[in-house]
Amino acid sequence: MSQANLKTKPKKPPVALIQAMMNITSSLQNFRAKIMPPQVAMVEMINAYQVSQAIYVAAKLGIADLLRNQAKSSKELAQLTGMHEQSLYRLLRSLASFGIFAENEDGRFSLTPLAATLQTDTPDSVRAWAIMSGEKWHWDLWGNLIESVKTGKTAVEYTFGKPNIFEYFVQNPQAGNNFDEAMTNLASMNNSAIATGYDFSGISTLVDIGGGYGSHLSTILKAYPAIKGVLFDQPSVITGAQEFIEVNGLADRCELVAGDFFQSVPSGGDAYLLKTVIHDWDEPQAIAILKNCRRAMAEHSKLLLVEAVIPPGNTPYFGKLLDLEMLTTSGGRERTEAEYRTLFDAAGFKLTKVFATASPWKVIEGVGC
Repeated sequence: MSQANLKTKPKKPPVALIQAMMNITSSLQNFRAKIMPPQVAMVEMINAYQVSQAIYVAAKLGIADLLRNQAKSSKELAQLTGMHEQSLYRLLRSLASFGIFAENEDGRFSLTPLAATLQTDTPDSVRAWAIMSGEKWHWDLWGNLIESVKTGKTAVEYTFGKPNIFEYFVQNPQAGNNFDEAMTNLASMNNSAIATGYDFSGISTLVDIGGGYGSHLSTILKAYPAIKGVLFDQPSVITGAQEFIEVNGLADRCELVAGDFFQSVPSGGDAYLLKTVIHDWDEPQAIAILKNCRRAMAEHSKLLLVEAVIPPGNTPYFGKLLDLEMLTTSGGRERTEAEYRTLFDAAGFKLTKVFATASPWKVIEGVGC
């Protein structure tokens, strides 16, 4: 993509649609509360977990992939997945009532726009997110949310005896794989929105701290051919990132560096990008990471955080529920703009501007002070 293309209106990504749907849902809930008894509206919200778990089962079984080319009956799908036919039919019938799959007049099920997002390896896929959300380890954490609210500690500590989810993944790599694939889903939905929501022109070297396999950095490098990138993450992650960077044809423009951002980060960058990194950590740890960035930065360098920024009031916002995810899993948190200003001040930065994007995530810009 050339920089000229960046001036065109970007397609609204699925995450932006999630936020729009949350706004619509909130409005509908307020409307329904006026025309039905409050307890009925409340029961509908209480039972939302049933929909989530039903989606998980369909995602886990790969139903959307099996319907990619043509509609199939529950009998055919049961044979392909090894499930009980009538039970599978009841699951799909329930999901179809929410617009997830559609039962045709001949009794066969077909894809709908919502169901299509449960396909594997499509640009709009959220299958991995659906699977992670329904896996037992994740389900158990949310089942212990009350312990986090009571103590302020992660549900991981109460449930698995680990201080945060990352320590749990060390001994449970399959759960870690669930998490990584789910994060890839989220990243693929908002990478373009970030690349078009902030002007990266004028940056010669962009250092992506904790950038995973480099999907976000790759999006930016493709949009801005003059930029060179540095991808920094843990050694095990960088090993896997090499193939991704090479497949995307960016090996000559992207340096891979392994390390620990609690110790130090690479120097020499014009801008330091941390995408959904700081929200994983509490204040002391977040400040430690940012101070290491400050030490590595030159006077002209910029700090760029990509994070949810909690709005004031009762506005529905994706980040408010994501904040509970942080409470149960990592011990981190989503923050308001004022809280980010305080965090920046403590680490030696001045917050200069918060840029909105075509997604719930924003770009928080800072400079050294």
